[in-house]
Amino acid sequence: MKPGPFISNRKFSIVLCLMLFAVLLFAGQSIAKMSAKEVDASVDAAMERFYKQVKDAKEVVRQAKGMLILPNVKKGALIVGGEYGQGAMRIGGKTVEYYSMFAGSVGLQIGGQAKDIIIAFNSDDALKKFRESKGWEAGVDGNVALIKVGAGESAMTAMSKQPIAAFVFDVKGLMADMSLKGAKFNKLDKSK
Repeated sequence: MKPGPFISNRKFSIVLCLMLFAVLLFAGQSIAKMSAKEVDASVDAAMERFYKQVKDAKEVVRQAKGMLILPNVKKGALIVGGEYGQGAMRIGGKTVEYYSMFAGSVGLQIGGQAKDIIIAFNSDDALKKFRESKGWEAGVDGNVALIKVGAGESAMTAMSKQPIAAFVFDVKGLMADMSLKGAKFNKLDKSK
């Protein structure tokens, strides 16, 4: 979609921003109202899916210093796209904080989907920087390696090479053509 002779670049930008806002409002409306208990239940369900879909998932969880689990991240797009989700940071299997994730994009796109994102922090330093940030952005504040298991490589082998590793999957399994670059993560205040 390009600005035509009757619409200025400024108006075009405003229209795109309004479209993004509408997409995010629709996708994130029900997620935003989730209680801590509801988030924890969704995180538990996402972890069950993770254990079923990733062969050595239990070892991944055991080795990680912390795990950020974002279940059912919603993506909606109509030229302008947005993703939004909420989840929990777990250390030693217990929830210690809640986070939201937001990512936006512009391009030829339409539709929606839901996916689970699990981010394993494999070093104390990477985990500390994430937790102490006032808004952490993937690709800027830290690189997140997307784990694509296959060709004889296990999740543990792939993960051990990275301080921060992510698994993105839907009902069909791990998703390979994904990027978390530009995704922004913010700590949430949820009372239990």
